[in-house]
Amino acid sequence: MTGLIVVGVDGSAPATAALDWASEEAARRGAALKIVHVHEPWAAATPFFRAGVADDPAAGYGRETLEAAERRACERAPAIEITTDLATGAVVERLKAESEGADELVIGSRGLGGFAGLVLGSVGLALAGHAAVPVVVVRTAARTAHGVIVAGFDGSEHSEAALEYAFTQARLRGCRLRAVHAWQMPMVSPYALGYSPVVKGLYRDEAEVVRQYLAPWREKYPDIEVEEAAVCDHPVRALSDASRRADLVVVGSRGLGGFGAAVLGSVGHGVLHRAHCPVAVVRPREEER
Repeated sequence: MTGLIVVGVDGSAPATAALDWASEEAARRGAALKIVHVHEPWAAATPFFRAGVADDPAAGYGRETLEAAERRACERAPAIEITTDLATGAVVERLKAESEGADELVIGSRGLGGFAGLVLGSVGLALAGHAAVPVVVVRTAARTAHGVIVAGFDGSEHSEAALEYAFTQARLRGCRLRAVHAWQMPMVSPYALGYSPVVKGLYRDEAEVVRQYLAPWREKYPDIEVEEAAVCDHPVRALSDASRRADLVVVGSRGLGGFGAAVLGSVGHGVLHRAHCPVAVVRPREEER
């Protein structure tokens, strides 16, 4: 870890919630916080821009946004080092560049100006699927602390990275970890002979797969309380339901089986859209960008 958390702000409510999350995360890690606002001077659709005006009002708005964000972060985490940056360029590329070498990139689920469409549009999906560091997407400020980190896994390299991040978060927060493996019933006629024993066997087999898979993780993190969950359900529904009683849901950026195509496909999109708490999207650090 390099000891740096980067957060994108634009003055919207989700971005403010992301700022609060990032400030608290920096305090937990003893890391510095970098607050970034991206100014897109060519975005004529924004209400602040008029072509040909030397003193671009959008840049002024960006500076004011950063000043307000810095004040808020100082109030929430007075002991951390805070820097700000008014970056110019395309939102996705600038935030990706700003997060190079950081521990995490934190963004709101939707925003104003250049952040419009986050996360449900192409901008947010591009960041969650392609940033080199974990991307934490925050929709609203947490109202209740549950003391639970939820991690979705399927045995892929991406879910391994997600578990590593989830265990680190659990240790930092003193939380327990709920590891969710979602699987779906094969197409078998309910009238087939011996159907019930087959179903019971499938449940036992999946539970055993989870137990064996998590055994090395339990040894690596003996101080973390781990709850194993093999759920016969669609992964979006399983993780969304688990998020109701969690402080953070962690998923890999891609996967196998039910998590295939996350986050760039329907599963990851669904988790980001439906989760009731912040979502961290993690990709292996050594993976090519």
